[in-house]
Amino acid sequence: MFDKNTAESIRKAQEKWEKEILKKSLEQQGERKPQFQTWSELPVKRIYTPLDLEERGLDYVNDIGFPGEFPNVRGIEPTMYRGKLWERVQLSGFGLPEDTNKRIKYLIEQGQTGFYIALDLPTQIGYDPDNPLSKGEVGKVGVSIASLEDMEKVFDGIDLAAVSQIRTTAMAIGPIMIALFIAAAEKQGISPKDFTVRIQNDVLKEFVARGTCLFPVKPSLKFAVDVIEYCTKYLPHWSPISVAGVHMRLAGATAVQELAFTMANAIAYIEHSLKRGLQIDDFAPQIDMLVGCATLDIFEEIAKLRALRKLWAHILRDRFGARKSDSWRLHINSFASGLVSTAQEPLNNIVRIGIETLALALGGSQDIGVSAFDEPLCTPSEEAARIALRTSQIVAYETGVTNVVDPLGGSYYVESLTDELFRQASELLKKVDTVGGSLVAIEKGFYHQEISRSSYKDQKRVENGDRVVIGVNKFASAEQARIKPFVIHPEVEVKRREQIQQLKARRDNNKVNRALADIREAAIKEDNTVPSILEAVKAYSTIGEISDVLRSVWGEWLPESTATHL
Repeated sequence: MFDKNTAESIRKAQEKWEKEILKKSLEQQGERKPQFQTWSELPVKRIYTPLDLEERGLDYVNDIGFPGEFPNVRGIEPTMYRGKLWERVQLSGFGLPEDTNKRIKYLIEQGQTGFYIALDLPTQIGYDPDNPLSKGEVGKVGVSIASLEDMEKVFDGIDLAAVSQIRTTAMAIGPIMIALFIAAAEKQGISPKDFTVRIQNDVLKEFVARGTCLFPVKPSLKFAVDVIEYCTKYLPHWSPISVAGVHMRLAGATAVQELAFTMANAIAYIEHSLKRGLQIDDFAPQIDMLVGCATLDIFEEIAKLRALRKLWAHILRDRFGARKSDSWRLHINSFASGLVSTAQEPLNNIVRIGIETLALALGGSQDIGVSAFDEPLCTPSEEAARIALRTSQIVAYETGVTNVVDPLGGSYYVESLTDELFRQASELLKKVDTVGGSLVAIEKGFYHQEISRSSYKDQKRVENGDRVVIGVNKFASAEQARIKPFVIHPEVEVKRREQIQQLKARRDNNKVNRALADIREAAIKEDNTVPSILEAVKAYSTIGEISDVLRSVWGEWLPESTATHL
């Protein structure tokens, strides 16, 4: 990076500083603790100098480069936020479809540029609100969606073509949600080509961190790839999958594990898409990744995003032979997550989430969703959702971080940490390959073991006071902030049952039955299920009915511990 004379000059200056200045300071003040490290336990030196980059053998042009150029460490666009700010896409969705419609309209009025539809748990795992298994969960943690009629209510009065993008938490029901979006747009007289949908559709991480799974691992993967294939052929501007690492991080994964396991899952989706006959450069540019700022270690979080872009660029070019530069540019969708938030002294969460949002902006994310301060207590209230949106807006418009592309690029510490995360994640990714790839690693419990170990260690650090959480294990106050929890009333579930029963009574059930039979045939033949699901959705078949047909063909996923006792 620089000549030997310069390196020697820096080395001598550092030795002099350590001997004369540092030694005196240590004698007088010492250090607060014997060892400093990041949240993920990567050791942190006292200071970083150009010598650290030299020792790592980092070459600026090849290893760091310029924004918009391989390996995209500094960002995927040459102008980054000077050209376009990140999308302010808040997680919205609760109760009835009508309730969610009102919340989305409110946030759009407040400056939200897109919206992210959170689904309740029954919807996520393919159960209608009148199913006995849905009892007690309808409309909680997200909106209850069962049919096209519900999507029409969610989008009532919202011009889809005027919204920058729409996201949803659909993981195991990706093809069904894609069909619902297409059908809802057509009901408005809008072409699906006139707006953008970015669907999570990442079911593999569900087997690791969340558990909202419908089918066993292999048919689940097939179902997800149906969306990739369909969008590549008919809706190439939609993002057919958002490979998510944030949920594994929320489960306790370190930054290294989040990087490696997310990338391993992405590799599985890519490999199975290629087996369908798709060309890598036709679909890779539309894949994005969902990562979270899950800690307040802002430098590690910033370095993680930079390392993620570098990993993706190398894997797409070197492993899969992608030739288009767009394939090497990873669109990062991120959340200032609620993991850092506490139920104790909840107003402190506003500060924590603000720091997370700043870190994601400094890391160069394209979309930033911001958690609400009351999430540890309830579904976000309107006030909390507004403050979350304002947090993103304040960082975007008042801090000056958008004036410079990658403002921390060149920091000896940030560059060293980026490289360390890249190297360690690459090594862990090799271990996943050795195990047999993502599917085998999931089935053998490799991910679970690694993440559980990390989660346990972090919990012990909190309990021992080694990791400080203000208001919890240090500076805790006996007085709690008076926050009125936002409550989803039981009447929501009653009304949803009535709505779905009325729908089933007035629709053309002969048409529904024919459409469901077509889905079953497609599943048996292992054809792409999206076309037949789209026709079923247009006939007002429900998510539960479609899922039940597929369960009858592919079986149902059960946790290993549950299956053992059956």
